[in-house]
Amino acid sequence: MSERRRRSDHPGGGDQRPGGGRPNAHGSPPAGAPAGGAVPGGDELRSDGLGRRRPGGARDTAQQPRMTRAELRKAGQKGGKRGAAEPPAGRGGAQGPGKPGKKRFIDYPRFGKTGVRRWVPSWRLWLSGFLLFFGGGVAAVGVAYANTTVPDIHDLVKEQNNIYYWADGSEMTRKGETNRQIVELSDISVNVQNAVIAAENETFRTDPGIDPKGILRALYNMAKGGQTQGASTITQQYVKNAYLSQEQTLDRKVKEFFITLKINQQMEKNDILKGYLNTSWFGRSSTGIQAAAQSYYGVNAKDVDICQSAMLANLLKGAAVQDPSLSPANHARAESRWKAILDLMVKTKAITAEDRAKCTVFPDPIPRKPAANMNGEVSYLVDTANKFIMAKDKTITQQQIDKGGFKVYTTFEKDKVDALKKAVDDVQAETLNVTKRPELDKFVQVGAASVRPGDGAIVAIYGGPGVENNHYDNNADAKGIPVGSTFKPFVLATAMQNGVLTETDKQGKPARINADSRYLSDDMSEIRKPDGSLVIGDDGKPYRQKNEDSAKRGYISLRQAMQWSYNVPFVQLNQDVGGQNVADMAEKLGLKKETFTDPKTPTFALGTSTPSSIRMASAYATFAASGKEADPYSVTKVEYSGKEKPGFAKPELKQVLDAAVADNITDVLVNVAKNGTGSKSNALGRPVAGKTGTTDQNKSAWWVGYTPQLSTAVSMWREDPSNPGLKTLNGTGGKDSNHGGDTPTDIFTRYMKAALANEKKVNFPTPEPVGSQIDSSGAPSTASPTASPTATETAPPATEAPVVPAPQPTAVVPTCVPGVDCPDSSPSPTATRTRPTPGQSCIPLLTCTSPSPSASTADPTKPGKPTASGAPVP
Repeated sequence: MSERRRRSDHPGGGDQRPGGGRPNAHGSPPAGAPAGGAVPGGDELRSDGLGRRRPGGARDTAQQPRMTRAELRKAGQKGGKRGAAEPPAGRGGAQGPGKPGKKRFIDYPRFGKTGVRRWVPSWRLWLSGFLLFFGGGVAAVGVAYANTTVPDIHDLVKEQNNIYYWADGSEMTRKGETNRQIVELSDISVNVQNAVIAAENETFRTDPGIDPKGILRALYNMAKGGQTQGASTITQQYVKNAYLSQEQTLDRKVKEFFITLKINQQMEKNDILKGYLNTSWFGRSSTGIQAAAQSYYGVNAKDVDICQSAMLANLLKGAAVQDPSLSPANHARAESRWKAILDLMVKTKAITAEDRAKCTVFPDPIPRKPAANMNGEVSYLVDTANKFIMAKDKTITQQQIDKGGFKVYTTFEKDKVDALKKAVDDVQAETLNVTKRPELDKFVQVGAASVRPGDGAIVAIYGGPGVENNHYDNNADAKGIPVGSTFKPFVLATAMQNGVLTETDKQGKPARINADSRYLSDDMSEIRKPDGSLVIGDDGKPYRQKNEDSAKRGYISLRQAMQWSYNVPFVQLNQDVGGQNVADMAEKLGLKKETFTDPKTPTFALGTSTPSSIRMASAYATFAASGKEADPYSVTKVEYSGKEKPGFAKPELKQVLDAAVADNITDVLVNVAKNGTGSKSNALGRPVAGKTGTTDQNKSAWWVGYTPQLSTAVSMWREDPSNPGLKTLNGTGGKDSNHGGDTPTDIFTRYMKAALANEKKVNFPTPEPVGSQIDSSGAPSTASPTASPTATETAPPATEAPVVPAPQPTAVVPTCVPGVDCPDSSPSPTATRTRPTPGQSCIPLLTCTSPSPSASTADPTKPGKPTASGAPVP
């Protein structure tokens, strides 16, 4: 029998009934019980039989609904006095008849609700939560505001030295001299004040010091991981300069908000402006407007005029990119912003239109005055290290570096840096004479870099004659100098690694070729696409490629084309492999994509791109390391305030080129250095590989060479700093034409002699066979295998404008070249090729098997369609 049926009707317990006492022993109703034998509130299931009656009124279960399973479980866990079936206090609004239940403090989940409504907070709960949150926020703001302090302005900017170390751990230099003076607002020109307000915060005099939209925008960008933004108002910028780090984080933004509020309440606008102008960074190691006025114009802050004021205000956008003295690009940006600021000053009525009209010429700043400890190559070494640090750690800015506190351990080796500078100085002293040739020998620039293969460490650079000679640009990292034919090895490497699109192998992939594949080299030859159609030039006519001279040499091997730096074969090869594939290969080898010209242009293979000397030395180092690429680096460790910064570990090596391909490229470049345009490098007296590069009108000349231990790039050009644009090198040094095989190769050889003086001679790896001989369209069939025992090999003078020997009509011409066309012989890695005679339609010792002109004509049924010729060269 259930407990529900047996329990007392009285909440007080016992067997009391509303109508009387207990029944007697014989089952008779007690006195006062109603007739019929039924006892009100009695047990319905007694053994009285079916004649019993229900008690008057509603049943217990009608007044007390059943509990849910969850309530039953909770009731059981509480161990209450009520039975398992007894409803909890408050169920149905009463603990018992006529008594209300005890309510919970937080009615959630909601009592008396079912389904979804049970879990939807009531409006009272919403309101309570909002008031609690709002009250807590107000309290937090109040505490933060009360704890905000405003220190003295003289304690705001603390500068320290940066210390730079050589690779061996010895100190190179210290930088970070204090260039700062605190001045009163009355000692700052009104022109400067108005220019800064117009440029940075037009509403400074009236705004509350905070830009809510700017803060919310910055918080949103940080939350989604996008680019952060700087402070919007002058007050916020002052707070950032004076009280906070330069990092863009949520914590810093919140602190900035509270500090700005208090400063805006406690300080006058003039005091805020004074603090901002005395703590802002203007570049040239200048913190504050007084130091900036002295550094850029040699005057005090109170004497700066309107035109100069707009230029100085321009620097607040970021002196690293707005200082006009740093580069032509900076000058253009600074002049554009200078004009805009002057217009804003007119708009804000800080000056009149008549005042604006007086500023017609951009006020170029005076030359910088470098510290004595930055002379020579040191300033360029520091510049290279700083750029690397900022590239590796985006939280470090030039402003933060200028404030000091860093210890920088570099990869630069002092003896090699000194040797490279001496080589450049000696060659220039021997060849240049400004007094004798004032126009032709003036403005000659040299940039050079030396990288360790298989590691990536930059051990030496030449950035220029030194800041003490008013040369501030780092030539070793200069971008904008076309590399010329030094780009051709990247085209050949692509053909060997990826294959040509004109032929397929057994797997249906582009066929990989080798250096003995033959291509047409005739001057002004037409260039064809992989499908055989002609490449059309900008004039709408078929494009024709020119060489350095007008000779007709017919079809030659790519090895020989590289040796004498002929253009036509590599422009055609670039089409056969695809210009974009060449660009991808060059990028894998270490060049930066942003320095490339359009890969779709026919001349892309000829080095119209403009990588720096550092990047070119690094890319060739990949060949020296048998295809292993390492990003060039100049810093091994950085400490800030005594703690080492993470992220400066040595870069990992990546195999970006098959070892066999890289070693075959090296073999081809060894031939260039020994027997071709780079033969001046023979004076080094050890195995060396490399390539010369010269651009149109001889506006730049390059030599990039390497041994197994060191890769070095040397570039040379002429440019007037006051009139940007490359000038021709023709006539420089008394030479009618300057090529990469001249001065750059001479500098390379002298430097490498000194740099490797204490290192043993090491041979390059013997190259494994790679690819097949796949000739371009129109190449004659391989001649019969008859070698000439009397054949001799000669090399013309090593220049990129080759001096060609006179024709020898009586010479005996063999039917093949040993190691190239003769199947019974194997090519020697260092074998040289006979220079073809100009004016001939074939190559002596190669294709002159018949006087018939058809010997070098493409199959008329398949115009331009390349055909494989001969068996693969072993």
